[in-house]
Amino acid sequence: MGGKSEEESSASEYGEPGKYDPSFNGPIHKRSCTDIICCILFMAAIAGYMIVGILAWLYGDPRHVLYPRNSTGMFCGIGLNKGKPSVFYFDLLKCATATNVMAAALNGLQCPTTQVSVCVCSLLTVPQALRLVHSHYFFVSKACLSSLCPLATMNITVVLICPLSPSLLVMNTLFPLCTVLGRCLPSLGLLNNIPSNFTLTENAIYTTFSFLVSDVLSGFNLRQVGVRIFEDFASSWYWILIGLLIAMLLSLIFLLLLRFMAPVLVWLLIVGVLGVVAYGIWHCYWEYDNYKNSSTTISNLGFTTNFSAYLQVKETWLAFLIILCILEAILLLVLLFLRTRILIAIALIQESSKAVGHMMSTLLYPLVTFALLIVCIAYWGITALYLATSGAPIYKVVALNSSTNSCLAINGTETCDPLSFNSSAYMSCPSAQCIFIKYNTEGLFQQNLFNLQIYNVLAFLWCVNFVIALGQCTLAGAFASYYWAFSKPSDIPTFPLSQAFIRSLRYHVGSLAFGALILTIVQFIRIVLEYLDHKFRAAQNPCARFIMCCLKCCFWCLEKFIKFINRNAYIMIAIYGKNFCVSAKNAFSLLMRNILRVVVLDKVTDLLLLFGKLLVVGGVGVLAFFFFSGRIQLPGNAFNSQTLNYYWVPIITVIVGAYLIAHGFFSVYNMCVDTLFLCFLEDLERNDGTVEKPYYMSKNLMKILNKKNKVPKGGK
Repeated sequence: MGGKSEEESSASEYGEPGKYDPSFNGPIHKRSCTDIICCILFMAAIAGYMIVGILAWLYGDPRHVLYPRNSTGMFCGIGLNKGKPSVFYFDLLKCATATNVMAAALNGLQCPTTQVSVCVCSLLTVPQALRLVHSHYFFVSKACLSSLCPLATMNITVVLICPLSPSLLVMNTLFPLCTVLGRCLPSLGLLNNIPSNFTLTENAIYTTFSFLVSDVLSGFNLRQVGVRIFEDFASSWYWILIGLLIAMLLSLIFLLLLRFMAPVLVWLLIVGVLGVVAYGIWHCYWEYDNYKNSSTTISNLGFTTNFSAYLQVKETWLAFLIILCILEAILLLVLLFLRTRILIAIALIQESSKAVGHMMSTLLYPLVTFALLIVCIAYWGITALYLATSGAPIYKVVALNSSTNSCLAINGTETCDPLSFNSSAYMSCPSAQCIFIKYNTEGLFQQNLFNLQIYNVLAFLWCVNFVIALGQCTLAGAFASYYWAFSKPSDIPTFPLSQAFIRSLRYHVGSLAFGALILTIVQFIRIVLEYLDHKFRAAQNPCARFIMCCLKCCFWCLEKFIKFINRNAYIMIAIYGKNFCVSAKNAFSLLMRNILRVVVLDKVTDLLLLFGKLLVVGGVGVLAFFFFSGRIQLPGNAFNSQTLNYYWVPIITVIVGAYLIAHGFFSVYNMCVDTLFLCFLEDLERNDGTVEKPYYMSKNLMKILNKKNKVPKGGK
C-alpha cells in the first residue's frame, strides 16, 4: 500500500484522478469531429501536394536520369537516336578530376567533353590509334557530335573537328569498353597488362589514366554487381519467401506463447541480466587481482590513444568493479521494492496476448500501414525526381577549338537549335557546334524548385507521420474495446478493428494530423541541422561543433519525447474522442500519476520484445546462413548454392525481412500493451470494485493488487 500512497501523493501535482462515469463502457461511440482547423490545413496541404506533383509531372522529364545524353543534349536510345542506346566520351580524363566527378554525378555524367550516341561500345583499331597517337585532333564525319553506329566505322576524313587527346587514343587501344548505365566506360580487367612495346611516354599516359579512370568507374561498376544481385534474387526468391514465412510463424508463435510463458521468460531475462552483471563483477575482480602488484598506474600511463594499455592497469578494473557492483545493487533493490509492479507488467503482457489472440486481424494491420507508407514514399520519390529534372534544355553555339583566332568571336552566349543548326554559317570556325549547356532555370516554376522540394519533404514527412498515427489510433481503439468488455470475449464488439479505423478517419483526422504536424516540424529541424552540419563541417571550430552536437542531441530527445506523448494521446483519442491537446494532457497526467508503473512496464516490455526480436531474427538468420552457404543440403538437390554469385545476398534479405516482420508483429503487441496499460490505470482510478463501479481488469491483475469485484446479492 506504500506504493499506492506515493502515487496518490502526486495526484495534486498532475491533476486529480478520473471520476466514475456510469455511461462509459468502452470507446465512446457518440463523438464529434476534433481539431477541425488542423484537418482543413492537412487537406489543403494534401491538395497542394497533389498540385506540386502535377506541375512536376508537366514540367519534369525523368529521361534525364534514365537515359544518357550526347553533346547536343539529345537522349541516346530514344527518338532520333533510337537503336543507339550508349554514349561514348571522347576524353574521359575530363570526367576523372575530383570536381568533375561530382558535377557529372549530379548532371547525369554530362562531362565537359564531346559525347556521341553509339550502337555498341566498340573502339578504334590499334593501327588507327597508333598512327594518331601524337595527334591532337581526331577528324571524323559530322556524325561525331550526334550519332555513330558503330564507332569502329568512323570515317577518318576531315569534315568536322572533335578534340581527342593522345592519352585518350592510348586508352582506346588498351582498355576494352563496356556499357555501364548506358555509358561506354573502359573495362579495368587489363590494367596490369601493359604491352612491352610501349614507349615511356605511352606507359606514363597509361599509368596516369589507370588511376584516374578507376576513380570514375568505382561507382559505375555497381551495375555489374547489381545485375549479379538480381540474378541471385531470381534464382533464390522462392527460398527467400520461405525464410520470411518462417520468420512470420516464429513471431506469431512467440506472441501467442507469451500468454503462457510470459512469467517464465520475464524472470529468466531478469535473472539473466543479473547473472551477466555478476559475471562482470567476478571478471573485473579477477583482472584487478592479476594487476594489483603491477607498478603501472593511471598517473604513470597518462593519456594515450592505445586504449588496450588502460586494460593493463589495476585502477581501470577497480573502476569497472565499482560501477558493476553499484549497478547490481540498484537492480537488486529495484527487484526487491518493485516486485509487485513487475508482476503487474507480466500480467498485462499476458492479457495482451489474450487480446491479440481474440483479435488476430490486428496482426495484419501493419500491412495496411506498410502499403500506405509505400505509396507516400513512391509519391515523394517520383515528385522529387520530376522536380529535379524540370526545365527545357538550353543549347548554345560553342567553339570546341577556341584557341584559334577565327573562333574567338564565339563566346558561348548565342542560343541555337541542334536540329536546325547549320555549321556552314560559321565557316571561319569549323569547330563551332550547337552544344547542350544546361536546363532552363528561368520562369516562376523553375525559380522556385528549391522551395517546392522543401514542400515535398515537409508534405512527405507529414503524410508518413499521419499514416503511423492512424495505425496507432486504430489499434488502440480495437484493444481498448477488448479491455472495456466486461465479459470477455462475449462482450467484445463485432469487427472492433474496422470500427476503430472508421472512427479514426471519420472524427479524428484533424487530431492525428495535429500530432503528426508537431512531429514533422521537429524532424524537419533535425534534417536541417544534419544538412548544416554536413555543409559546414570543414569550416567549424570545436566550439561550433560542440554547439551543433548539443542541438542535434536536444532535438533527438525532443523527437523521442513527442513520439511518446503522441502515442499515448492517440490512445486517449481512441477511447474518449477528445481533441489532441486535451488527450495529450490527460494521458501525460495519468502516466505521471503512475510513473513507477510506467517505467517498470516500459522496460520489462522492451526487454521481452527485444529478446523476441533477437530470437526470431537470429534463428532465421542462422538457418538462412547454413542453407544459402550450402552447409544444409536438401534431398534431391532442390537448391544448389553454387548457382549464387553472392550467397550473402539472400541471407541479408532474409535477415532484414525477418526483422521487419518481427518489428511489425511486435509493434502491434507493444501498442496492445500500452493501450491496456492506460485502460488499466483508468480502471483503477474510476472504479472501486463495487457493484455500481466494478473493475474491468482481469482476475489475475485483481489478485496481484489484492482487489476483487463485489458480487451482487443473488448473483453468481
